[in-house]
Amino acid sequence: MTNALLVIDMQNAFLHPDGENYYPAAAEVIAPAQALIAAAQQSETIIVHVADTHRAGFKDYEQVRLPEHGIAGSFNAEFFDGFGPQGGREIEIIKRRYSAFFGTDLALFLREQGVDGVVICGVKTNVCVRATAQDAFANGFKVQVVREAVNTNREHLGAAALEDIERYLGRVISQSDALEVLG
Repeated sequence: MTNALLVIDMQNAFLHPDGENYYPAAAEVIAPAQALIAAAQQSETIIVHVADTHRAGFKDYEQVRLPEHGIAGSFNAEFFDGFGPQGGREIEIIKRRYSAFFGTDLALFLREQGVDGVVICGVKTNVCVRATAQDAFANGFKVQVVREAVNTNREHLGAAALEDIERYLGRVISQSDALEVLG
């Protein structure tokens, strides 16, 4: 199986204390996600850095449920220090919905590269991580979510999302198993 690493929303909005969607537990995924990225870089695995980014001054359907956020060019939309494409086999996908697949060319890109499985890390487990896992499954990719490299500010919803992912969409794997998969 050929995997790609999907790094979801590791942006200032969630990870920086001044971020508009910051929650303290988000910091717990920084080191595990960086370790996954390092392993993927070493093995030349494709890394997709996903950014939740929206256009200033335009309505966006997410605003039905959420306030305006992640405006392109803003501090909040920027990748947090140590994240974002570093060259090589790394790309950025901008998304305007919870899923990295919805309305983007991510599935097409991965298929063109011969990828048939995804390893997912990032924030937030019950929203963007779960939506991405569900759409990865719907697009025919084998899904693996790294338990230590995802979290949310709604712990009970995060646990429920991981249970759903394990039961219906793919596997929830440990950090050590993920490092082996990417190595």
